Amino acid sequence: MSDQVIVSLKDAHIYQGKSQILSNVNLEVSKGEFVYLIGKTGTGKSSLLKTLYGDLLLKEGEGSVAGFNLKHLTWKTVPFLRRTLGIVFQDFQLLTDRNVHDNLEFVLKATGWESKALMKEKIESVLEKVHLRAKGFKMTYEMSGGEQQRVDIARALLNNPKLILADEPTGNLDPETTDRIMQLLFTICRDYNTAFIMATHDYGIIQKYPARVVRVEDGTLKEVTMNSESQL
Repeated sequence: MSDQVIVSLKDAHIYQGKSQILSNVNLEVSKGEFVYLIGKTGTGKSSLLKTLYGDLLLKEGEGSVAGFNLKHLTWKTVPFLRRTLGIVFQDFQLLTDRNVHDNLEFVLKATGWESKALMKEKIESVLEKVHLRAKGFKMTYEMSGGEQQRVDIARALLNNPKLILADEPTGNLDPETTDRIMQLLFTICRDYNTAFIMATHDYGIIQKYPARVVRVEDGTLKEVTMNSESQL
């Protein structure tokens, strides 16, 4: 498999417990590619993302993410997989009892960083990327929704991820803030050559920021040809 391919699923069957959620899933995502994942609530978008970051184990078919075989993951290897990924949540999941800098430092320490100087440098670098360099001292609960989402994106960038998984990252944001976040995500995709898979219900975003679209439908994945809004 080419080293340009970050995600590869072949005839994959995805389960929640004993219940099969998706079948015969085939998907390849390469470096620097932005992919929208669409589909109705409950069709399996989140289950697919959970499989890609090792929260659900792949039982049938073939799958790899950033060089990790999804069928061979164990509780010891899942943390190493997740160090190659960034995950952006709709509800931010930031620690409210500490400031922005300490939120990011917590993640670095949890993933094996030890040097205070290097951690400080890295935190300043990712905050600069999301235009929050002067906000490291702020408590997260004091920030607007858009600022909190940018902190969440900065957190996802800390370990130079090969792939960022974003689950409805603009779902709780107003249109103007959504625009700023989408511009930021596409800039990161381009500048870092990072692959993105973004689950969304907002088809307006897809029209305004076009990229490859994959739909979860009838228990599997289907490519969508973007030439008319009606096809969404």
